[in-house]
Amino acid sequence: MIVTWKKPTAAVQSTILHFAAGVVFSVVAVELLPDMIRIHDTTAIIIGFILGISAMLLIKWYTARLELKTGGTNDSKLLPWGMLIAVGIDLLLDGLLLGIGFAAGSKEGTLLALALAMECLSLGLAVGTRLTKLGSSKRRLIRVLLLFGLVFLLGTGGGFFMLHFTGEKVLELVLSFGSAALLFLVTEELLVEAHEEKDSPFFTAAFFLGFLLFMVLGLII
Repeated sequence: MIVTWKKPTAAVQSTILHFAAGVVFSVVAVELLPDMIRIHDTTAIIIGFILGISAMLLIKWYTARLELKTGGTNDSKLLPWGMLIAVGIDLLLDGLLLGIGFAAGSKEGTLLALALAMECLSLGLAVGTRLTKLGSSKRRLIRVLLLFGLVFLLGTGGGFFMLHFTGEKVLELVLSFGSAALLFLVTEELLVEAHEEKDSPFFTAAFFLGFLLFMVLGLII
């Protein structure tokens, strides 16, 4: 909600988007892929990944049609659905991982909560800057952020119960679907938006800082 009071400059927006992209990329590499490899269900991975990328491509195609109908991408009534849905999936998976972490032990859950809080901060700033750039009102921005908070809480509850009541094949399918969606978010949303500003080594460094920071937190956990 910081961006509702002070609109960030183009350079700050690019830095935030690069950092968020690095964090999300690290989530896939450090948190999701190791669990997918551990479960080792190739069929579920392939199905989940294909479904994930197909869903994101369908969303991108549909939002592109909406943008054509409105005559551009800066219509204040138009939401960046591709980015919002991908971030929502990310937060749902984060909540899932957090619920599983607390089910495994309070220490693991607490450390994971701290790491995910940092990720959510960077994603929240990225979403806020994107919506502000499109001219969305403060009320709409706050509604979107509150909805994301609810998605995270639902994911946490779902993760806590999933560990006890479902098999690993379901978890594998969910993780592979989420991995595809998050990779799409990084390559087709966050970095594309970030590169609208003239690139510099500082912006690139922000990406790798986000990746390294979350990777170290993942290793500590």
